[in-house]
Amino acid sequence: MKRLKFALFSVLFIGLVIVNAVPAKAQCAMCTANAEAGTKNGSTVAKGLNGGIMYLLAAPYLAVAALGFVWYKKYRRKSVDMNMGNEKFHLN
Repeated sequence: MKRLKFALFSVLFIGLVIVNAVPAKAQCAMCTANAEAGTKNGSTVAKGLNGGIMYLLAAPYLAVAALGFVWYKKYRRKSVDMNMGNEKFHLN
């Protein structure tokens, strides 16, 4: 019963969050005006703006990938020779 209440509350909460979502402008007013004016006049300012946005989007992913690679190289399991010989192995 407790799980049912939790699931119902979760679905209701997520539904309310989705219904109350407000569209947001991601650019400042000046950037929006430049991009719109550049598109109308045939300028490449809008392409440069999009390129800058993609550059800023890719930077955190590259940083996380680099940290992950360094972590993998530093902490990966090394091959170790156990050198146990012919001794009997007792578990109890």
